[in-house]
Amino acid sequence: MKIVVRLEPATESPPDVSYRWDADTDILSAQLPANGTGDGMSGSVGLEGTDGSWLILDVADGRINGVEVAVWPDVRNIAGFALPSNVENARVVVPSRTSQPSIASLEMATRLVAEADTAQQNFHFKVGSGRGTRTVRLGRDMLLDIDEKSQISGLWLLNVPPNPADQ
Repeated sequence: MKIVVRLEPATESPPDVSYRWDADTDILSAQLPANGTGDGMSGSVGLEGTDGSWLILDVADGRINGVEVAVWPDVRNIAGFALPSNVENARVVVPSRTSQPSIASLEMATRLVAEADTAQQNFHFKVGSGRGTRTVRLGRDMLLDIDEKSQISGLWLLNVPPNPADQ
C-alpha cells in the first residue's frame, strides 16, 4: 500500500515545528500545532523500513500534525548535503480510504533511507524507491516529498536540535 495525499492551496502561513528528543531513547518527535478540522484520516501512519527502522506520522482530520522517528535507519552523513531549492506551500491532506473509511492506523513496509548534513541538523528520509518528486512545506522546518502519483516519497526535518544524549 502506498500513502496517497491530496494537495490543496495553502490558506495560512506554515506553522513552527516543535522538536523533542525522548530522554531515555533516541526517539525524535516533530510536532506541528493542531490546525482546526478537515476531512480525511485520523490516526497513525507507520512507515517500517526493511532494516527495522520506523517513522510514524500522526494524522488528525487528514492533516499531518507530527512525526516520530521511533527507530532510526542508518544515517548517511553527506558533505555538501543540499536542501530542496523549489518548495511549494500547500495544504497536505491524507484522505480516508473510501473502501475502509473507519481505518485509523496504517502500516507500510518500505525502503527507508536517511541522509543528513555532516552536523546532523537537517535530515532527509527517502521512502520507497525515490521517484521524481515535488516538495511541499508542512511547517517551517518540515517538508514532504510527493511523487508523480501523489504518494509520499520523502520527509525532511530541518534545523533539528542535537540529541542531548549525544552531548
